[in-house]
This record gives sequence, C-alpha cells and structure tokens, in this order.
Amino acid sequence: MTSVKNSVAGSLESSDVLVTVGPAEGEENKLDVESIVFKQFGARIRSVAEEVVAASGVKGAAVRIQDRGALECTLRARLETALERAIKA
Repeated sequence: MTSVKNSVAGSLESSDVLVTVGPAEGEENKLDVESIVFKQFGARIRSVAEEVVAASGVKGAAVRIQDRGALECTLRARLETALERAIKA
C-alpha cells in the first residue's frame, strides 16, 4: 500500500477544479465527484479521474473532486499534481 498524505491542487474559481487527496481506510481508492456540470459531464469526469488514479499506482487514497467547469486537461493536471504531492515523502 502506498503511504498517502493530505494534499490539494487547484481552486474553486470558475473554470477550475479543486482536487483533495487524503488517506482512505483500506487499500481501496475512494472517489467523490461534485460538479456544476455533473448532469452533462459527470460520467466523463469520473472516468478520467479513475484513469488518472489507476495510472498513478496509488492505493488507499480518498480523492475528492470539486469541479467548477474545468476542461479535461485541467482536471488531469490537477489530479496528477494532487496525487504526486500525496505520495511524496
């Protein structure tokens, strides 16, 4: 299991996304998505998040996404940054 500490990337400004990562109980990753465009893009946001978290190799992380209409490239960048910060020693 990867040791996960609390980390944050992004902001709650319009067209941005705030990603918060912290330790979860067990080795399962937990994903919580909140978005102002959830009805239209919620499935894609969740899919991208699951892909990025899986690619990072992190286990036992609680990932919270608070989207304010960010582009997919911004979401990916914020996720990668928060995850990298969460696993750095």
